Parts: sequence; C-alpha cells; structure tokens
Amino acid sequence: MPPTPTPTATTGAVSAAAAAGENAGFRLVGHRRFVRANPRSDRFQALAFHHVELWCADAASAAGRFAFALGAPLAARSDLSTGNSAHASLLLRSASVAFLFTAPYGGDHGVGADAATTASIPSFSPGAARRFAADHGLAVRAVALRVADAADAFRASVAAGARPAFQPADLGGGFGLAEVELYGDVVLRFVSHPDGADAPFLPGFEGVSNPGAVDYGLRRFDHVVGNVPELAPVAAYISGFTGFHEFAEFTAEDVGTAESGLNSVVLANNAETVLLPLNEPVHGTKRRSQIQTYLDHHGGPGVQHIALASDDVLGTLREMRARSAMGGFEFLAPPPPNYYDGVRRRAGDVLSEEQINECQELGVLVDRDDQGVLLQIFTKPVGDRPTFFLEMIQRIGCMEKDESGQEYQKGGCGGFGKGNFSELFKSIEEYEKSLEAKQAPTHLLTLARGKPATFTSGRNRCWIEGKQAEPLALDSEDTGQLRWPVLPWTEDRPATPYVDGDSAARGGGPPCRSGRREAAPLARPRGGEGLHG
Repeated sequence: MPPTPTPTATTGAVSAAAAAGENAGFRLVGHRRFVRANPRSDRFQALAFHHVELWCADAASAAGRFAFALGAPLAARSDLSTGNSAHASLLLRSASVAFLFTAPYGGDHGVGADAATTASIPSFSPGAARRFAADHGLAVRAVALRVADAADAFRASVAAGARPAFQPADLGGGFGLAEVELYGDVVLRFVSHPDGADAPFLPGFEGVSNPGAVDYGLRRFDHVVGNVPELAPVAAYISGFTGFHEFAEFTAEDVGTAESGLNSVVLANNAETVLLPLNEPVHGTKRRSQIQTYLDHHGGPGVQHIALASDDVLGTLREMRARSAMGGFEFLAPPPPNYYDGVRRRAGDVLSEEQINECQELGVLVDRDDQGVLLQIFTKPVGDRPTFFLEMIQRIGCMEKDESGQEYQKGGCGGFGKGNFSELFKSIEEYEKSLEAKQAPTHLLTLARGKPATFTSGRNRCWIEGKQAEPLALDSEDTGQLRWPVLPWTEDRPATPYVDGDSAARGGGPPCRSGRREAAPLARPRGGEGLHG
C-alpha cells in the first residue's frame, strides 16, 4: 500500500491561491512546462475512493445494465425489501470498484417523515433526487472518499472554505458520513469506518450473494473527471479545502487537434490514490468544445467520466465487447491502423507484438511517459444524453515499496494519455458529428425584402446588414418576410434555404437570397453534417 498520508500545511500554486481566498494565482503552464511535485499538503487523511453514487429514475434498470456491461454483480441493497421506504439503492461491486445506484420512491412511498427515517443514506432527499434526474439524466451525485474520520474531514474542509452539504452523521457500527459541495450538483462524500467492519457496504444495506457472477477484471477507481465552465475558481476551491496538489495539467495546445479543445488540471491526495481531473472548454475553435457539449446537455457542471482500472485491460475488454451488442456498453471508434506503428516505436520494449496486435484489434490506445505505460479505451456515453461515459485503463510500471516492504504501484503511472489526446478528440468529434447529422435543424429566419443577406455556415444564423435576423415562428403568415429553413446536406445536393416556401418542394432555389439580390455563397461544412455548429 502507498504510505499513509499525513495532514500538513497547504502548499502549491493552486492551493496558495485558494488559501488566499482568490484564484488569481492559478495559471496553467501546459504539460510540457509543468513540473510535478508532491507537497504532502492534505488537510485530512484521504485514503482512497470508497464508492460513486449515481442518482437515477429507476435504480434496478440502471444497475442491471451496468452489472451486465461491467461484470460488477449486485453486492448489497437497501430498498423496500430491507425496510427502506425512502429510496431504492443497489450497490454493484467488482473488487474495490463500487457503483451505487439510487432512485426515489414515488406515490405514497418516500414522501413522509416516517419514510425519511428509513433511508440508509441519511443525506438523501426524494425531491432533490427527482429534480436531479430531471435536470441531468443518469449522472453522478456523489464521489465518496474513504477518510480516516468523516467528521474531522468535514470540519477541516469547511474551515478551509468548503460549502457544507450534509453535516457529519454517525451511522452506527463505527461508520461516519458527511458531505461537502464539489461542483455543480455533485457532492464530495466522506465515509469512515474501522478496518474489517462487519457490513456489506453501509449500515442499512443487506448483502447479496452472486456465486455464479463472471469477473471481467475491473479492480479499482483510477480517477473521476469533472467538467466545469471555468477551471481556475473550481480548482482553487477544491484544492483549497482538500489540500490536494496539482498532479498534471494540459492545455489546448497539448491536445493537438484544431477543431476543438480543453484545458485540464489533475488534483491528487498525498498518496496519489485519489485523482480528480477537472476540464474546462476552450472557445473560439472550429467546433464547439466537447466539454461545452457536455455542459449544455448535462445542464451545468458534473462528472464527465470515471476511469476503471484493470490488471488485464485486454481481457476485460474481450468480456465487455462480447456484450456490447446485447445491452452492454459501446466504445468509441478505434484509431486508424497506422496509429499502432507509433505504438511499436513508443512502447515496443514493454508490450509484445502480440499485445500490440490485440490492442489494435480491440481499439485500445497506448501512451507512455517517463515512468510507465498506459493502456486506455473509452465507451460512448452510457445514458440517454451525450454526457457521462467510462474509461477502461491499465497502468504498467512504476512499482515501489512502502515502509513495510510491500510493493505498490504509484498513482497515475503512465500519465493521462497526453499522447492520445489527438486520437481521442477525433473519435469524440466523429461521434458528435454522427449525432449532429441526424439532427438537421429546421430553424426559420426572417429577412426584410430587398436587403442582402448572408447565411453563416455552421452557426444557424442569417445576417442582414451586419445584424442577426430573428427566428420566425412556423405559423407566421406575414408575406412581407422570407422564410429560410436549413435542410441537411446530401451527397448530390447541398442544403437549400428557400424563398417564400416555393422552391423547397422543387429541391432548388438560391442558397441565400433576399428579394432578387443573392448573398455570399454557402460553404459546405466538413463531415457531411447539417448547417449547425
């Protein structure tokens, strides 16, 4: 095991800014110029990830799919069958990976004071859970850390500026729980319990036996990534109350794709067993940032993805891919074949030719830093919205020994796939384009007669003498205005806004016209998508 973290004074660029009550001291320098240092600045003993809780509309459905897709069987439950009339909570477990799915009961259940007293998660609110599911869909509500003492962690965090979400509670049996706000509607949950505690999860949960379950090989949470509109204040806030230090950072120039971008910083505890990356969108690129797409569809900040570590990710993927077409999780498109020529150059001394060929067969990305090798692959979004997804990961190398002589792997070994950013972004962009191609906009714009107009490709806007036109309602009968729907591109015919509704039926007409004056020609977007950004 890694050495036990010890609380010390907060240090580091981000932490110093937070301690000063501002984020002016936070400045990204980029991956190339970043120098990693561990000031051992934790404000409380953060040991490891304990569990991740997702709020949803139906816990049984969500948990069933994840269990099948991940090889993480049902391990514990708290619901009507256990006397809990406030919420249904189902825990899936694969080694130390623990996903908790929670949904509120409706009707006459879970709405009265008596029901609230039966909740096994004392911070649970039925109303908040319903609003959360409506606002965000299937999404992470709580990132739970195992700490030495939940009450102490809460007090230290709040004293350092954390916004309290739930006061410390004694759950019995030596279990403690408390929560502070993390970002958006996500909370950081502190859980403490004695080693060898006699409970399948938390008090109020009953264990479930699954002797025939198939183990796909997932072993632990590697990192939990959050998307936020602005990085600096959130990073300063979190590092300020936790004392976590900067472990890595990346800027848009590190990504290597011209179409979209992000800035990112990774925060870590003393032992570097808890890794919390944060992303912000970069604006002004050719395409809208994938981070902004997430923020729009999720309805604000939230957990973008969770990386799950396996000691044999190729074996894990064989199991997962075998179930993709039967209700499991699908994966992003693989990189082109010539990508693996670079893998042979970068990691051919660590991976055998057989392993590299299998990485290519399964679509696994490979990267390497000065300490180790990283294998990674990403699912497509796992819910209805293009938001939350998962990463399967294996880190190779970076083995060290603790004070007792026991060997362990350093956190973040092999980095975070900086060398794969370009390929990953291309895959995500292609996935987003595939969605956009099915969603050709039908916006109507009004143009004054006799004025030249320019339709700006990619932005759903039409401009008249430098002023943007206003949308026209579908039922407008004003014959003094022109109506301009946007039709999708096809291979043989470009999209054609039309005049007064008569040329769309013929599939012709000028690309953009006001009266008898034609405006600048339309440029065809890349990728075959419709005219939208």
